[in-house]
Amino acid sequence: MNGIWRIPDLIDLKSRGSDLSMEQVAYVVKCITEGNMEDSQLGALLMAIKLKGMSAKETIALTRAMRDSGSVLSWPSEWVVGDKHSTGGVGDKVSLPLAPALAACGLKVPMISGRGLGHTGGTLDKLESIPGFRVSLSESEVKECLETAGCCIIGQTKSIVPADQIMYATRDITATVDSQELIVGSIISKKAAENLNALVLDVKYGSGATIKPIEDAENMAKSLVKVSKSIGLNTTALLTRMDTPIGKTIGNALEIMESLDCLRNEGPADLHELVIGLGGELLANAALATSDATGREAIAKSLKDGSARKQFSIMMQRQGVSKSISEALCGNKADYSSLPKAKFITSIKAQREGFVLDMNALELAEVSLALGAGRSKANDPVNYAVGVKILKMIGDKVLIDETWAELHHDAILPESLKKKAEGAVTIDTDAPKVPPRITKRIT
Repeated sequence: MNGIWRIPDLIDLKSRGSDLSMEQVAYVVKCITEGNMEDSQLGALLMAIKLKGMSAKETIALTRAMRDSGSVLSWPSEWVVGDKHSTGGVGDKVSLPLAPALAACGLKVPMISGRGLGHTGGTLDKLESIPGFRVSLSESEVKECLETAGCCIIGQTKSIVPADQIMYATRDITATVDSQELIVGSIISKKAAENLNALVLDVKYGSGATIKPIEDAENMAKSLVKVSKSIGLNTTALLTRMDTPIGKTIGNALEIMESLDCLRNEGPADLHELVIGLGGELLANAALATSDATGREAIAKSLKDGSARKQFSIMMQRQGVSKSISEALCGNKADYSSLPKAKFITSIKAQREGFVLDMNALELAEVSLALGAGRSKANDPVNYAVGVKILKMIGDKVLIDETWAELHHDAILPESLKKKAEGAVTIDTDAPKVPPRITKRIT
């Protein structure tokens, strides 16, 4: 392929709306990976893709080439391997109880996750609030973790899909992050590099999601499923509402506590709904359950009988957490004394009496971000202790001056931030019907 095409000619083709061949797409990805493309050329190509789009064949070719730009993990032939991907949301700690629940049901889960940026929280940041937890493992350590715990949750290594890492860094500074085809290629190439048998996708929509309209989320889900299946991954997607925060916590250590509550078969019902729903789909896709319904039953059982919690404890120890801390966190009775805690807690009180009708996920996420729980730029430090704890959920009755949320903070709280939190809730005289999180299944 070397030297067959000139990069400027391929950029010109794409900018005119022409399709690139499979070989041309592979050549472009090879040039990106090997550093044989100027930064300005890559930026121009990405903008052409954003403006003109890519056909299904081009997107599939891009995904394959990105997967093959680096290492593809290998597993023992007898293992059944699966994973889940979420498009990101507020209070989205689903991966934390889901991975060990799946492991307890016989699935091997090598979950590659990311860090938070902007208003969406990162799974790796949450896990690093646990003292000693390591998100960087060698391939041999990953296999050892899967052998004993059945799951691991790690960051993307430099050897996995390096083309995506180069392209994403450029997308971030060229306003091309929101290209559907580039998003699909980025997500599925990383999952394909995990060498999975099955995948489930959590595609979120609503005011607190990256994708706002449900129609756009459905189009994205269909594209993700189509490309994923084309490269041999048995995949389904669930469309899930992201107007209100998932569960009752936003912030790193706070979400770890809530995840462990879920593993004790406690905690908010909407978190259970997502864990059980996504888990059931994945077990069915991996042929470890005869249907998504029997898969949901298996996941629910693993939460009730403590087997999921046991796998999480083993995973923590394999990823650097001491036995004493992991066993305390995963005990029958919660002991969260090892987790970081904020210096101050400020109550957010209701301005009127009634029922909680709505809660603005995006505004509460912005409050949590301002407290230090997230990052606006990739190298910003994260405060693991701070965040928002919600005491009243949608449909709950609240009295005037009753506390409906708490802000956990380490610095003096600006009055403007407190006012922003107060304005994030809508209270009405009539109790609303609480809709389910999962609204549609895409196959």
